[in-house]
Amino acid sequence: MLMRDEIKGAIEAILFVRSGRVGLDEIVEILEVPLFDVIDIMREIMAEYDAAGKGLRIREVNDGYVMVTNPEYSDYLIKMAEPQKKRLSPAAMETLAIIAYSQPVTRAEIERVRGVKSERIIANLLEKDLIAEAGVKAVIGRPLLYETTEEFLQVFGLVSLQDLPPMEEEPDVV
Repeated sequence: MLMRDEIKGAIEAILFVRSGRVGLDEIVEILEVPLFDVIDIMREIMAEYDAAGKGLRIREVNDGYVMVTNPEYSDYLIKMAEPQKKRLSPAAMETLAIIAYSQPVTRAEIERVRGVKSERIIANLLEKDLIAEAGVKAVIGRPLLYETTEEFLQVFGLVSLQDLPPMEEEPDVV
């Protein structure tokens, strides 16, 4: 059985090598450590990273964890490389919001809400890895379904979709 410090080191190595989200269940399976121990150790590691002023952080994302850079050092990282732009037009943000709140959703359903064609915007969101194909709908024509991705959660600083703000009610128009 691994000692606590060995478990911490193994978790750090796993998160570093993956360079993306690692599910809590996957950590438990890899390390063969009970779930509650892993949760406790993850909280401890996250607190240590936050308190030490290190260049990296570990953040919880959708029942998993990801190693990210400390925002305090962003000025240095900007100097290192040109940041990848993920600017979204108002139409792309509108489409992304429809997908986030209605997922899984088809292109036709998105276009019905927006009132305009959305094929190019959906392609752009797929390219930016903010949405992904989520199978097909079991109806005639079997249209593709779309859903948001882990990248969406990271870009918008969400742990899970439950962190989305509540939708505003539309006022009744007479």
